[in-house]
Amino acid sequence: MSARNDIPPSTLGVELAEEGVYVEYTDGRRAFYNGVPEKVAGTLRCRPGKDVHVLVTDPTESEGVLVYVNDLKTHDDILESSGVGRVLLDPGEEEELFPGVTVRADGYATEVAADPDEARGRVFVFEEDELGERSFELFAADDG
Repeated sequence: MSARNDIPPSTLGVELAEEGVYVEYTDGRRAFYNGVPEKVAGTLRCRPGKDVHVLVTDPTESEGVLVYVNDLKTHDDILESSGVGRVLLDPGEEEELFPGVTVRADGYATEVAADPDEARGRVFVFEEDELGERSFELFAADDG
């Protein structure tokens, strides 16, 4: 297996709809994150072993950046051609994805904390695997 690297994200098209969130990759493909995101104040702890994707929109909510956290399945070339970023974290390591948005590896779980005011947009986290998916929108802890 080839090594995986951190990859910076590109700006992607975003559409927030009643049924979920659409993301248009730079290669023209679209992804759909199903369902109304559950609101979470403060830090979200994702379940261990899940694929975690973090989307931060711009203030207009029509564009954003998408980063996969600790994704080892997707080849670098695919991420680079789609505009999706990736960050790889060792257990206990924390990184600021964007101003106001940090991710931390806690064992096999991922924790995401956000201050949407500092991020200057909305912050969504998508947690998924072959059995299902969940979506969340993060708010500052004092907005609860």
